[in-house]
Amino acid sequence: MNQPIKNLQEAPSLGSTQTAKPRSARRFVLTSIVILLVVAGIVWWTKQATPPPDGGRGRNSAPMSIVPEAVGKGDIGININALGTVTSLATVTVRTQISGYLQKIDFTEGIEVKKGDLIAEIDPRPYEATLAQARGQLARDEAALKGAQVDLARYQGLAAQNAVPRQTLDTQVALVAQNQGTVEADKASVKSAEVNLAYCRIISPLDGRVGLRQVDQGNYVTPGDTNGLVVITQLQPISVLFTVPEDNLQAIAKRLQAGAVLPATALDRTGASKIADGSLQTFDSQIDPTTGTIKLRAQFPNDDRLLYPNQFVNIRLLLDTHKDVTTMSTAGIQRGAPGTFVYLVNADSTVSVRPVKLGVTDGDRVEILSGLAQGDRIVIDGADKLRDGAKIIIRSENVPVQANPGQPAADPSKSGGGKKRRSDGGQQQ
Repeated sequence: MNQPIKNLQEAPSLGSTQTAKPRSARRFVLTSIVILLVVAGIVWWTKQATPPPDGGRGRNSAPMSIVPEAVGKGDIGININALGTVTSLATVTVRTQISGYLQKIDFTEGIEVKKGDLIAEIDPRPYEATLAQARGQLARDEAALKGAQVDLARYQGLAAQNAVPRQTLDTQVALVAQNQGTVEADKASVKSAEVNLAYCRIISPLDGRVGLRQVDQGNYVTPGDTNGLVVITQLQPISVLFTVPEDNLQAIAKRLQAGAVLPATALDRTGASKIADGSLQTFDSQIDPTTGTIKLRAQFPNDDRLLYPNQFVNIRLLLDTHKDVTTMSTAGIQRGAPGTFVYLVNADSTVSVRPVKLGVTDGDRVEILSGLAQGDRIVIDGADKLRDGAKIIIRSENVPVQANPGQPAADPSKSGGGKKRRSDGGQQQ
């Protein structure tokens, strides 16, 4: 009886084991499918990310679209760029030389005045009275001098006859000298009164532009007023002070000593627009030891009055010019393992790497010392995906302006293998 019961108790365990086996099989199958999908995704992504053996840029790949430019000849300048401040050659704060009531203002703010133009007038009546008093004193003392001189002449005649004592003659001589001194002092008083009366008319001491009025008509003005009446600033000509590194001083000094005129160009803050043309005048006598720079002054005619004092400008100083040299656009310069190089456009619509040696750079043009000749075509746009021997399609062509009219520019029509793309997407032979 005990044995059947034991078998009945073991029966459920056998059923559970049989149920677990199909579940384990299903898990294994699902896990395998997931692993296969992951592996397939990795393989697909790797194939998509891996470039072709030639990088897609080899001789058998599709041609690359580029923009070439013909290498030209011309002049290129050696420029020194600096930041400068516009400075007036003369700035005058007009102040009164005498005290009095401001009777009239004879200028309009912001106008141009000439030297000697009337600026303002001070009430002249007190100074006219002082002048009249000084002239009356002078006339009185001149009459006294004349009387003393007459007495002296009479005493001298009597003294010759021993009719008067010698002491009386000497006293008269001293009196005449005293009266002469008084007359000279009176003349000085008259001159001083005349000067003060002239100061009642305040005139411009220079040619320039009148600023804003600092005092109104009717005020009592004195020589001690801090702000004065108005500020007059000379604008024509005007100068710009700027600093350059001390390393450039020797070259600048050598050019100036040789009698050369160094052109200076004033540009706006961005350095893109020209404001005025001038020339270098001189440089300071000392180098600033804290910055290692020296201060220079350039002068500008400022006919258009575009430069104003304390304005910040960029200065381009032309130190020298290299004549009739090979030049190209700086956009075509590449740097890499060969050093400095360009992509040279070949006649078979391919490009080749050409190492070049650079000289002076002037804006977007650079001097070529070796490696290229006039008429060679180099890539200036689209070079980032090129390799040596890559095939190209010419999208457009830039021909540089020749500095010398007698030298013709390269003819784009004579360059082989080039195709120009029309605006409708087609290609023109």
